[in-house]
Amino acid sequence: GRHPAQMAVCPRYGNQAAMTANAIPWTRRIAAAATLCLLLAACSSQPPAPAWQMDSHGASQRALEAYLSGNQRVATLEWQHARQAIARTGQPARMARLELLQCAAQTASALPWDCPRFEALRTDAAGPERAYAAYLAGQTLDPMQAALLPPAQQALALATTDAAAAAHVLQLSDPLARLVAAGVLLRRSQASPAVVQAAVDTASQQGWRRPLLAWLGVQRQWAEQGGQPDVAARIRRRMDLVEQGAAP
Repeated sequence: GRHPAQMAVCPRYGNQAAMTANAIPWTRRIAAAATLCLLLAACSSQPPAPAWQMDSHGASQRALEAYLSGNQRVATLEWQHARQAIARTGQPARMARLELLQCAAQTASALPWDCPRFEALRTDAAGPERAYAAYLAGQTLDPMQAALLPPAQQALALATTDAAAAAHVLQLSDPLARLVAAGVLLRRSQASPAVVQAAVDTASQQGWRRPLLAWLGVQRQWAEQGGQPDVAARIRRRMDLVEQGAAP
């Protein structure tokens, strides 16, 4: 059967949509499903996707990119635009999925769990969304809860050793999924130096200023606590360079 979260945006298009969703991480499925809706509508008799769906997709992706890039003003505006589009449906479960996307971006940026907008919608969220929220919060999931996660996250949720968890993070090819997984391990106090370095490298490669500064900050703190002032100073210089790219 299909994972309900896979069909969150475009539930009508059967196995082809499910196969596409299975190939990418949960936090990118909104974009992939919306794109698939457009392609299928162009070559079939199906009606085009509703305007709210396209509006929320575009705004949420712009918000995500702005947030990760460190442009808080644009991110705030676009998250609000996405919320307004989804509010037109009157579906709390859809809004809960949007809020989880923002929660995932915060997790990728090594922030403490703080998602009050999702918590306000938790009662109306579906099982997969509640399981994903627990995963993001760094909670221990039982096998039944883990089975509700997308396949890429199930292995990490069920990892029984720190080494196994780290291996799963390093194997993830999608940059956002890797950063989210690293953030989950940090919340569990299971993030190894290799995981943190992978997070730094991933954020650097993508030019995502917010998570890069956050993960460099973790490295600097560890260096200071480990009695490595030269290493901490080098990381601080790198952070200063990153901060020069801040939006005006």
